[in-house]
Amino acid sequence: MSKIEDKVEELLKEKIENFGYELYDVEYVKEGKNYFLRIFIDKPEGITLDDCEKINNEINELLDKADYIKEQYFLEVSSTGVEKVLRKDKHLEKSIGEEVNIKLFKKDEKKNKEYQGILKRFDSNKIELDDNILIERKNIAQIKTVYNW
Repeated sequence: MSKIEDKVEELLKEKIENFGYELYDVEYVKEGKNYFLRIFIDKPEGITLDDCEKINNEINELLDKADYIKEQYFLEVSSTGVEKVLRKDKHLEKSIGEEVNIKLFKKDEKKNKEYQGILKRFDSNKIELDDNILIERKNIAQIKTVYNW
């Protein structure tokens, strides 16, 4: 996570939680020539467009006052989606026992670039799926939960 993401998360966490939401994640990225600050929120019953608008209105001024980001950026407040991206240990912890999809940066020694299975455990170096599949975290491009339609 970047320093900007950490600072923004620290700034907004309590405010968002006071409204009954979880601050799931903060992402600051450059796509093309534009910068995006994405705030992902969640709550047990799901997130609506009204929820996103409400949080956007509540945090906009806080972000402007803090002035952590010098570049012009677009603020997006969003739900996590049904297939949640697992970027942090706290996300992995909540997802133990769930089906996940793991994409690697490049094919591994077994010639696989993607794995899917039940998340069994993890540590700072490895992720373990069912069937004793061990994947080194440094090789993982993305992990997300799987929603079976």
